[in-house]
Amino acid sequence: MNDPFTQKVIGCAIEVHRELGPGLLESAYQLCLSHELTLNQIPHKLEKSMPVYYKGIEIECGYRIDILVDDRLVLELKAVDKVSGIHKAQLLTYMKLSKTPVGLLMNFNVKKLSDGVERFRL
Repeated sequence: MNDPFTQKVIGCAIEVHRELGPGLLESAYQLCLSHELTLNQIPHKLEKSMPVYYKGIEIECGYRIDILVDDRLVLELKAVDKVSGIHKAQLLTYMKLSKTPVGLLMNFNVKKLSDGVERFRL
């Protein structure tokens, strides 16, 4: 069962999808969802840099979380015909690197956004 915080974030994404529909670029959904989160006073960071730590050194590999919500929820946004295993692996990697136990994979290229949301836990 989803917690109220996660449900509120999903509600913001549904509002964005209701306004825009499918067919836009991921970046458009990302910026609009950021605005919707701000309107709902939900703290978040866009394009949060995620370094890799290897044997005591920090390596900047260019990994970026689409949206990190309140330092406790990773959002990985997609606008694709079909979500694949690599998309799920990407989200799980970001969750692991950020030590964030909950993540949502959201595919905006669907008729009904609730069909395009998958929840993951570490």
